[in-house]
Formats: sequence, structure tokens, C-alpha cells
Amino acid sequence: MAYTYEAYDIAVIGAGHAGCEAALAGARLGLKTIVFTVSIESIALMPCNPNIGGSSKGHLVREIDALGGQMGRVIDKTFIQSKMLNKSKGPAVHSLRAQADKSDYSHEMRKILENQENLTVKQAEIVDILTENGQVSGVVTHTGGIYPCRAVVLATGTYLKARCLCGESITYTGPNGLQAANQLSESLKKLGIELVRFKTGTPARIDKRTIDFSKMEEQKGDERIVPFSFTTDPETIQKPQVSCWLTYTNPSTHEIIKENLDRSPLYAGVIEGTGPRYCPSIEDKVVKFSDKDRHQVFIEPEGNYTNEMYIGGMSSSLPEDVQYRMYRSVAGLEHAKIVRNAYAIEYDCIPATQLKSSLEFKKVSGLFSGGQFNGSSGYEEAAAQGLIAGINAAMKLLGREPLVLKRSEAYIGVLIDDLVTKETKEPYRMMTSRAEYRLLLRQDNADLRLTKIGYDIGLIDEERYKHLLEKEEMINKEIERVHSVHIGGSRQVQELLEKYGSTPLKTAVSLAELIRRPELNYHILEPIDQEREVLPEEVIEQVDINIKYEGYIVRQLKQVEQFKKLENKKLSENIDYMSISGLRTEAKQKLDAIKPSSVGQASRISGVSPADISVLLIYLEQMRHHKN
Repeated sequence: MAYTYEAYDIAVIGAGHAGCEAALAGARLGLKTIVFTVSIESIALMPCNPNIGGSSKGHLVREIDALGGQMGRVIDKTFIQSKMLNKSKGPAVHSLRAQADKSDYSHEMRKILENQENLTVKQAEIVDILTENGQVSGVVTHTGGIYPCRAVVLATGTYLKARCLCGESITYTGPNGLQAANQLSESLKKLGIELVRFKTGTPARIDKRTIDFSKMEEQKGDERIVPFSFTTDPETIQKPQVSCWLTYTNPSTHEIIKENLDRSPLYAGVIEGTGPRYCPSIEDKVVKFSDKDRHQVFIEPEGNYTNEMYIGGMSSSLPEDVQYRMYRSVAGLEHAKIVRNAYAIEYDCIPATQLKSSLEFKKVSGLFSGGQFNGSSGYEEAAAQGLIAGINAAMKLLGREPLVLKRSEAYIGVLIDDLVTKETKEPYRMMTSRAEYRLLLRQDNADLRLTKIGYDIGLIDEERYKHLLEKEEMINKEIERVHSVHIGGSRQVQELLEKYGSTPLKTAVSLAELIRRPELNYHILEPIDQEREVLPEEVIEQVDINIKYEGYIVRQLKQVEQFKKLENKKLSENIDYMSISGLRTEAKQKLDAIKPSSVGQASRISGVSPADISVLLIYLEQMRHHKN
């Protein structure tokens, strides 16, 4: 017999990386929130790679933090190695990556959820979503419990109708052998939501005691550790770090894989779902990059209190006996013992074009969605979407405008715009190349871009906002000063320039002009800058980057202005695209299905050409004249 329990404002389904951020955002914005998980032990679980961040993903974590999210603060407390990637390249692609103690990360996030005011954590599988007149009204648990609510955030990850495949063996479970959620899919279909099957995979975990590290290259962390969160004092996280290791596959490894492809569910046609292009299984790599005789393999610790080592770069769904042969053919793994087999996991998710830019379903009012269920991959992509979905569920209930970040404002804006606008045929992964304005959207300035937005929403407190304003003022004043201070060609100046292989001065130049030289920077010029005050390192970093890349930054800002013109041309949901003459049939169908919110978004839909956009602009102009 069904029983109705107390009502909530927001119900979050799933407590992975998306669900945690969604639940915390809703509760912190003052709304009574409940988060459901199939297992309390799986809160913020890291079922695949044991790290947070990485190329472009580090940007997302910084942005989550700048808006008031939790992921950056938790990894700062639980990392065992930290590294800034791409340091030899420009600041636009610098990305922080930290190895996590997986168990500590999960425990820390669980503690935060369990102690958050306005938030209830409940272990239960959700099997149905209730609606009244097209509006969410509640959720139903597997035991028949009804929880009335006004908004729901779906953050089901890879659990819906999940099945794990290892060779001929198929188990109907979620990741790490956890219970799958098998009934919710039918409820979603009844609401008119289209589902698709995607797949992802994970490599084996090897017992550290059976690895010969002498045959591998040691990968150490940075000497000076940079935190993810803008609230973390760097001095508090300088600590000894655990090493990772690098080895390689070889022709023998590839031969073993090729000989057994018929036993791989991926190539035997057993797997229905589409896998991630940018994180392929080792079978995929060997087949698709047959010209390469080796691939990188990263050996990464899973935590301080376990001997399990993650074999990065060798995810697989091959049978266990083949896995043993394959892994043992790699230098340093000749005597490896597998603790957990590699496997592929297949699950239900959605084409995210069914969502508005706010991550609310177009068909069901009050139903939001975030994370891998939206067809993305990765913890960071999930957390970013979860945060926005949670914020927007709260904004809807509070009668406020949704938060929709533009592509010119944040990587999160690029991620969500890509998902809801473009048809994603495989798990979507964030990459720096996807961001058109990446010089403006650096990971080092995420707070300057987004913390005011977080403050306006209500997730950033007064003290943190005040600190941001002070930082901004210091940066602006110092940029102004180095432009106004002129340096002459004194002997001390010429000696310093000579020391760094820089052209001597013939006439006086501004400090800014010297900073702009590739071989010089703000710190190097300290001996000849008599007027400088002592400034925080985070301020100096911004001064240095803004001056060095000033010309490029100005150019990108002009591009953003052009971009905004099309973004500001809003499109009504009620436009009948089928009746607009001049639009090609494909464009009519795509525009009608996606219902873009602006001309800018319409221009990014695959199948909508520049000629179609011209027709659309003429149509808008005609409508404007008709109204007048």
C-alpha cells in the first residue's frame, strides 16, 4: 500500500557528482531538498578514474567553485597528488589535475551532504515521477513511498537499466557491482521523454605489490601545489605526494587484443550503446590506430589506504583470461594480479536536445536533468550540470530567472550549450578546443568571471564577494600603474635585460612593454621596479597574463561583442518554423525540434546553415515591423 511522506521543494534522484552539487545548491538556496541514492555508500563515488580535473575539466571545477559549488573544496581536502597540466603552453590551456583518495573523497562529500541544513539524504530507488497537468508533483520509491515535491532533478548517472559486460559475462548492475535502477526508465518514457543507450568503460585495478615500478617512468606531482578552490589557502595544502607511473603497451599487447576481438562484446555486437570517442577502450585504440605500435598506460594509486592501482588508458570489456594476458604483456605488469576486472557499462540516457538551456525538460515543467544522464562523460562535466540544474530548480520555485551561462562566460556555458543544441551521438567530453573564447575563459580567472553571478544567486557569501572586489581593484590599479611607470636605460636595467637575453633599451619604455616581452615577466622585473607594493600572488598572476596577452584579449572581447549580438536576438518558443518560407526542410525540422532561445543558439544547430540564419533574421525583422 502506498504511503505519502512529508513534502519537499526539490527531489534529487542520484547522489553522484551531479546529484551532490544539485542537492547542495537547492538546500543552500533555502529550499527543502531531499536527495535519493540507491546506496549511501555510493555518494560521490568515483567508479572510474581516481582523479578530478585534467585538460579543460580543471576549468569546470574552478568554475563550479567560483559559483559556490563543492567539488573543488572536497578535492583540495582529499588529493594525494596534484599537477598543473600544459604548463609549457599558454595560460588558456593550463589545467589543474589532482589524484584523489577515492574513499576519502566520497566520505568527505557524504559528510557535507549529511550536515547541510535543509537537506535530507535518503537511501531508496526512485521508480516513478508523478505529474499533474504537465507539472512535477512528486516521486515514488521502490517500496511505494510517495514524496510530494515541486521540482525534480534527474542525476541518475550510469545506473538506469545498467548492465556490465566483461567478455561473455553480463551482470545487470550499476558501476562497481552496485544495484542498477531498472524501473525509472519506463516512467520517463510515459512522460514522453526519449531515451538512448550509451556505454562507457573502466580498466582493471591491479594489486600494487605485483607491479614492477623499476620498468616504468615515475610521474611526480608539482613542487608547489595550486588549490582548486579559490577559498583554499595554498599554504594549508602543501604536503608530501604519492607518485603515478607511466608505461606503454607494445606490439605483443596489440596482437593479444586483435586475436581476441571476437570475444569482445564491443566487436561481437553484444553492446548496443555508443561509447566515448575521446576515451576509447584499448580494443578501440588498437583497431582505430593500427599504425601505432604503442599507447601510453598510466598507473595511478586509488588512495592512501589501498593497494589498488588504476590502469589508465587500458579500459576494456575483453574476457578475464584475455585481460590477464593483455595486462601482463605490458612492461612492469608481467606478474600483475587483477583485483577488479575491467568492464564496459551500458545504460539509459537522453538526447539532451530535449532540455532547455536551463536544463529543464521542455515537455515537463519542474523536471530538470544533469550529469551523465544528459549524454556527457566525466565527473567534472556531471558536477557542472548538476550545479546548474540544482540552481535552476531553485530559481524556478523562487520565481526568479534561470541561470544560463553564455559560451563567452564559462566552459560550463559551452558544455551545456553543446549538449542542448547539438545532437550528441556519443558520450560528450569537454575539451579546450570546444571553447571559442578560451583565452578569456582561463581557469585562473574563473572567480573574476563567475563569483559575482554566484553572489547574485545566493551561493557566495558577503565575505567572499568582498574579497573578490578587493582582488579586482588591486589587479586594475596595478595594471594601470605598470602602464604609467617608465623605465630608462640605466646600467642596472641593461644588465638585467642582458641576463635574460632581452634587447637593450635605447629609449625609456613602460613596465608594461617590458612585461610583454616573452622572456620577461612581472617577477623578473622586480629589481628595477622601485615603486611596486607587495601584492598577493593571485593578483600578480592576473596582471602578468592581462598585460602579456593584451592584444589577443582585446581581439577576443571584440569577437564576444559580435557573438552577443546574435545571442541577444531572442526567439520565441511559439515560432512556427514550418511556416517560414525560405528555410530548408532540414532546418525547419531541426529548429522546430530544438526550439532555440536565440539566433545565436540556432546558428549552432547542426543542419542549420548560414543561409537559414539569414532567412531567420529577415523573418524576425518582418515580425518586428508587423508589430509596429
